[in-house]
Amino acid sequence: MLAKMATPNQHWEDLRRQARQLENEIDIKLVSFSKLGTSYSSQRDTKSESSDAVPLLASTNSEHMFQTMSLEIEQLLAKLTELNDKMADCMQGSAPGSNPALLHTMQRHRDILQDYSHEFSKTEANIAAHVEREDLLGSVRRDIESYKNASGLNRRTELYLKEHEHVRNSDRLVDEQISIAIATRETLDKQKETFHTSHQHTDALACDTEINLRKRTRLHHPRD
Repeated sequence: MLAKMATPNQHWEDLRRQARQLENEIDIKLVSFSKLGTSYSSQRDTKSESSDAVPLLASTNSEHMFQTMSLEIEQLLAKLTELNDKMADCMQGSAPGSNPALLHTMQRHRDILQDYSHEFSKTEANIAAHVEREDLLGSVRRDIESYKNASGLNRRTELYLKEHEHVRNSDRLVDEQISIAIATRETLDKQKETFHTSHQHTDALACDTEINLRKRTRLHHPRD
């Protein structure tokens, strides 16, 4: 009879021992998990102005660490919840309400579970917010760099077009000068030809005038 009475107490103590071990393990995990978020946040704040800054969660290893730790803590919290339920069932299997110390202990384990769950959710949400913020800032930074590169390309294109237009204008001026020179030469050639023709016509008129004068002279002064 005494052996049967001792079994629920032993089962209770065994469950409580497992719960304390899980609580200690979860506490250590949560400290590391919180440091991960704090390190990320501080690194992001101190290096946000540096284009070479690489956030803690930017690398594949850090992201894998975040996911692994989240999964491990979730599994530990699920186990602790299951143990608390077993402890509650064990306590109800004994004389309910007969031991205020058991009720206080059970409530203490529930409070610890609730605190750990709240701390985990808060840290996870903070890290997720930092990751989302970093992704947004990274996207904005890439957009700015793309705009700068596009602006530089547009500037170079504009300078090239201006230089090309300058060359075209220079070629047009050279063509115009050549055309003027050719036109001037043609005009001079025409003037020279006209002058030569006029000179020949003048010589012919002078020759005709001299012949006519000789004829008139002969008419007025016949030979004796």
